[in-house]
Amino acid sequence: MKRSVDRILTTHVGSLIRPAKLLDFVRARQEGRAFDEPAYEQCLRESVTDVVRRQAQAGIDVVDDGEFGKSTSWSLYALKRLSGFEQRPVQPGANPFARGADRERFREFYEDLEKPSERAWSNVTRYDVVCVAPIQYTGLGELRRDIDNFKAALGNVNVEEAFLPVAAPSSAIPDRKNEYYKNDEELLVALAEALRTEYRTIVDSGILLQVDDARAAVTYDRMVPPGSFEDYYRWLSRHVDVLNHALEGIPEDRIRYHVCWGSWPGPHTTDVPLRKIVDLILKVRAGAYLIEAANPRHEHEWRVWKDVKLPEGKILAPGVVNHGTNVVEHPELVAERIVRFAELVGRENVIAGTDCGFAQEEINRRVHPSIMWAKLEAMAEGARIASRELWGWVDKYGAERGAGAR
Repeated sequence: MKRSVDRILTTHVGSLIRPAKLLDFVRARQEGRAFDEPAYEQCLRESVTDVVRRQAQAGIDVVDDGEFGKSTSWSLYALKRLSGFEQRPVQPGANPFARGADRERFREFYEDLEKPSERAWSNVTRYDVVCVAPIQYTGLGELRRDIDNFKAALGNVNVEEAFLPVAAPSSAIPDRKNEYYKNDEELLVALAEALRTEYRTIVDSGILLQVDDARAAVTYDRMVPPGSFEDYYRWLSRHVDVLNHALEGIPEDRIRYHVCWGSWPGPHTTDVPLRKIVDLILKVRAGAYLIEAANPRHEHEWRVWKDVKLPEGKILAPGVVNHGTNVVEHPELVAERIVRFAELVGRENVIAGTDCGFAQEEINRRVHPSIMWAKLEAMAEGARIASRELWGWVDKYGAERGAGAR
């Protein structure tokens, strides 16, 4: 995994907004409607080629395929790649996500946000997912197609590295129900061992593995109350152990681990503080940690790194632009955020990133596609400004900036 040796490198978290034509195919696939398979495959290849090219043009150094080959759910895509699960309609009027302290406090806001006439909920909330048979990884064909499409696209651009994001065991197929294994613990271990096939295949292909784990932090809001923080901490600690079990045998410097507090456009007043779980995050066997850090509920948490030491040889990729607002961050603000982290953990240990992915097409698109690209461009420009300061470059006005963090 490359580091910021002589300048701040840039990356993002993974999902990018699909073009409308591809999205039509993706929705048809996951809804079981008829579609033209060869036309879909061609559209997918062309879309991946284009999105990789546009990332490079925007100034992104470490790119991905936009997650274009998956379903529109970042976590339920695994249903297409794992056996043992079936979907059942949720009982009328039920919403499996309608719980949590934030939702309780702002009930009227969430009722308005989720009006069916304005925002159609996806399969995440229309179906229960039930484990009814042994879990096995059956998606190698689809995964290898994504790898092949991505590698072909990478041959046309000049970037530093490439990654593919997939879900952690705690986040894959969330709110799953168990009717097969003796208990939920046995199911969790079986799921982790099945996902190991996906993890290893990506790394063996020469691409960096990114493990997405939104549920690591989000579960706190859904567990406490009535549970205690100690209950949640035990839950997260166990899931970190299971993830590390799934990652056994994979070099840490080929793994990125992403944590965020959920992408829904809500108040987030009951998010668990980073300071309370950062020790467990750093226990994950990864070479880089991508942590949400630019949104108004968590930007202040850069101060955590005043007291917490980033382990030797590890990389911190904080979010320096937010995915959930159409306001485009000024490059000077982006640079300021980058420098804060560099001064605390060392410039060579920082890569600029985004808070989360930009695509959530079926619930509500987080930003307009044109704004997504503007944000990535602002991040790249901010990284250039920060690099001038941190490495003492001479900028275009001829004024030498300070050498900054070392």
